Amino acid sequence: MSIEALKNALPDYAKDQKLNLGSLAIDPTLSAQQLAGTFVAAALASRNAVVIREIVGEYAPKLSAEALTAAKAAASVMAMNNIYYRFTHLVGGDYTNLPAKLRMNIMAKPGVEKVDFELWSLAVSAINGCGMCMESHEKVVRHGGLSAEQVQTAVRIAAVVHAVAATLEGEAALA
Repeated sequence: MSIEALKNALPDYAKDQKLNLGSLAIDPTLSAQQLAGTFVAAALASRNAVVIREIVGEYAPKLSAEALTAAKAAASVMAMNNIYYRFTHLVGGDYTNLPAKLRMNIMAKPGVEKVDFELWSLAVSAINGCGMCMESHEKVVRHGGLSAEQVQTAVRIAAVVHAVAATLEGEAALA
């Protein structure tokens, strides 16, 4: 289970995704935990079984049990939050003033440093397209000391993982 297996599964026309995946896998911008957790959270958000299997297979052993759980939790809670907050942001009106009434306790005690969990939540929010969540999590991670380059790296990982998943889904549908 590996990034290399994903690269090999991609068709020739997706050479850019292969190159991007390879360079991001060794990108020094993020800490080892931030990098691995971002890949895991993005893979789960991609909803593609092959991408999830290969990326979790590669990165789970590089994370503590707590960090792996936190990366999974970021993908899970943001799957809910991104829908809800994208709705309130796009529709506006009274909805923005109503309490969400959704449990999201994991965000208060994720089991890892808050900035790492927020970074993973940001990456998932980028995949899910929630502007309100992206703005909120970006603000928190920047306030937590991460640079614009680190934020960009996490979003680049999200973008490439999503593109790999979309490409593999398209190829599977054509087969």
